[in-house]
Amino acid sequence: MENELQPELIVIGAGLAGSEAAWQAAQRGIRVALYEMRPVKQTPAHVSDRFAELVCSNSLGSQQAERAPGIQKAELTRLGSLILACAQATAVPAGGSLAVGREAFGDLVTSLVCAHPNISVVRAEMTAIPTDIPTIVASGPLTSDALAADIARLTGQEYMYFYDALSPIVAADSIDMSLAFRGARYDNSASAAGDYINCPLDKAQYAEFVEALAGAQTISLRTFEEESWKSAHFFEGCLPVEILARRGAAALAFGPMTPMGLTDPHSGRRPWAVVQLRQDNLAGTLYNLVGFQTNLTWGEQKRVFGLIPGLAAAEFLRFGMMHRNTFINAPRLLEPTMQFKGRPDLFFAGQITGVEGYVGNAGTGLLAGLNAARLLRGAAPLVLPPATVMGSLCWYVTHCEADGFQPMKANFGLLPPLDPPIRHKQQRYRAYAERAQRDLETFIAAHSLEPAIVP
Repeated sequence: MENELQPELIVIGAGLAGSEAAWQAAQRGIRVALYEMRPVKQTPAHVSDRFAELVCSNSLGSQQAERAPGIQKAELTRLGSLILACAQATAVPAGGSLAVGREAFGDLVTSLVCAHPNISVVRAEMTAIPTDIPTIVASGPLTSDALAADIARLTGQEYMYFYDALSPIVAADSIDMSLAFRGARYDNSASAAGDYINCPLDKAQYAEFVEALAGAQTISLRTFEEESWKSAHFFEGCLPVEILARRGAAALAFGPMTPMGLTDPHSGRRPWAVVQLRQDNLAGTLYNLVGFQTNLTWGEQKRVFGLIPGLAAAEFLRFGMMHRNTFINAPRLLEPTMQFKGRPDLFFAGQITGVEGYVGNAGTGLLAGLNAARLLRGAAPLVLPPATVMGSLCWYVTHCEADGFQPMKANFGLLPPLDPPIRHKQQRYRAYAERAQRDLETFIAAHSLEPAIVP
């Protein structure tokens, strides 16, 4: 055990939510034991023992002040989020989005959490939820079989599964820049050269690519998770690219391969379709294929993605792959404080709650850590204001229709309507942002909250 102490709180899992939860509680004087099973026991998707390892994309989404993800980031930054502070410190160019150098980000979160005097890190698998001490379960979508079984026993309900997928990563110097070009949609770029590498396709190239992708061989889920295709269902917000290709010839061109906002400098025209690659590390040597989550066999990935102009000779440093995501039926099991119904000293946080997106996962960790600390100090747990983006997300996943519950990302559709209504979209978004900021400041003042300070 690193930094051994007698804990008042157990946090299970050192992902985005668990790291945030442990930090928030520790900053408020709570002695925390943070359990992380890696590297003693690895998952099928993680590749290191770093805390907050980003398994899928390295992007935390839009930073624009009048977009729901941008407002969400502003809210969590105001509340003193460790994850947002580390993301800003390790950011890489990504236009209007916040993307990070994957390894640098994980290293920073790990070092800060491990160095905290109120946190002891235990590198061991937690196989059951403790019953004699307040606990936060932030074990993530790849919860170990033993712990998943114990949670299922506790909830008395079957787990629900959806399958998520990783995008491939290629070496930057293996991309043929005589065919590809740098740029960002609508020139929304943080760098003069352009934050993305774009591989343009004409109509014939696109048709050939879609046909090859739709017919390519995939890896059976039985070999990965010992479950059949019949039991698999996919989260619509993160579909494998080959599933999109099978939905129709135009699906990709209106999805991750949309050419909107881009002009190919080689031709002076907008491409028929485009594959964007985003910087994945601080050194700029790795780029991931944006929106290209996949379950193709590795050989098929090399063949099919090699049809993309500029990637014929690409060196794949990580192939895409599938992994199981596990989440509980939060509307039936959780309060909007992230407390488990029937056991107030048990909290859940992160993707296991059905919150989707890196920032949302961190936000539920922040709320769980804050509320666990309040509970231990004799104060009532808090519910975030429903007009804030983070508050609306927590309210939704704990109050929506339980039957057919699916993970949800932050979006304006979750917010209570404005009074009076505003028809103009940009004015409406601005009003949402202003109301969220106002309500959050009122909330902070009303509860005398002192955001945890991040070094």
